[in-house]
Amino acid sequence: MSTSSQEKTGPNATVDLAGLRRFVADRKLGDPSALRSENISFGHSNEVHLVHFDGRSWALRRPPRGPLLPTAHDMMREYRVLSALQDTPVPVPRVLAACEDPSYIGAPFYLMEYIQGDVIRDADTSQTFANTPERRRAVSEAMIDLLAALQAVDWFAAGLEGFGRPDGYLPRQLKRWTDQLDRAMQVTTSIRPLPVMSKVREWLEKRIPESPPATIVHGDFKLDNVMFDGKAPGAKVIAVFDWEMSTIGDPLADLGWLLSYWLESSDSAERKAVTAAVTTEPGFLSRREMLDRYEEKTGRKMTDFAFYEAFALFKLAIIMEGSYSRFVRGQTDDPLFVAMKERVPALADAAWKVCRPAGS
Repeated sequence: MSTSSQEKTGPNATVDLAGLRRFVADRKLGDPSALRSENISFGHSNEVHLVHFDGRSWALRRPPRGPLLPTAHDMMREYRVLSALQDTPVPVPRVLAACEDPSYIGAPFYLMEYIQGDVIRDADTSQTFANTPERRRAVSEAMIDLLAALQAVDWFAAGLEGFGRPDGYLPRQLKRWTDQLDRAMQVTTSIRPLPVMSKVREWLEKRIPESPPATIVHGDFKLDNVMFDGKAPGAKVIAVFDWEMSTIGDPLADLGWLLSYWLESSDSAERKAVTAAVTTEPGFLSRREMLDRYEEKTGRKMTDFAFYEAFALFKLAIIMEGSYSRFVRGQTDDPLFVAMKERVPALADAAWKVCRPAGS
């Protein structure tokens, strides 16, 4: 039986090595006798551990520990979409094996190729490969080209039938997130009301567009979920990560989410304070230029894009409001969550500014 329940949690969390060795042996994946691991990522999302055995290194992804542990379905969902994308133009890590049985390490998990490269996260790109305007422009173009390549994949032929419900995607998404907003605001409204969120919600509900033909939707498509080969010319993408929210649905949802994080130098100080302002540096394309390139690459017209941009900002505000409600309930003392008291209204105002030019 796994001893994972006795393992450390937090940044020093470990993997049940005895259980993992047993899994490697049972699946005949190699010689597990000298298997060892090290934690390389631990946060509110999935854990990542670097696992070494039989002369190779693999990344092990498992859900976070604690009462909000994702289900085995979430892990296997991520593994399934990565498997489906193995032989497509979309660069993803090679997957080795997956395990739904928690008796091995105390949770479902999967093993994938360990890839090293460059991820752009900090607001200052001068210390990264994207340290010139030309490189930053190349990164911008690569992000749109990558999204277009993902959406061009024949998801049915790739074996993703039943992976999502394309019909009614936008109404379901809007209901899901407004329900979460209602739950969060039951806790936070008495401290600081958010009337602008109700205005944005009403605007969105009245303007749900007809979706284009369904594609694979990543669900969290943004700059810091993409890895580049910083030693190659331009901006060569070598991997896309964090597929746990992927599904089949409206392709413009991913574009809206990407651009909700894509700040410009002309954006308000309040909006810049919400997410890392890396894309304000010289060379990065503007949101309008990103839309133009997407339209050119996909042939999709951007006539209804205000809805997708406003919805992405609305969704991001709801996620942050959920974090703030946790702080108000006393479930966390994280100073980042304290800051949501001011950041969420700023983001809600940004969403409303997107709505108003479209006729509200």
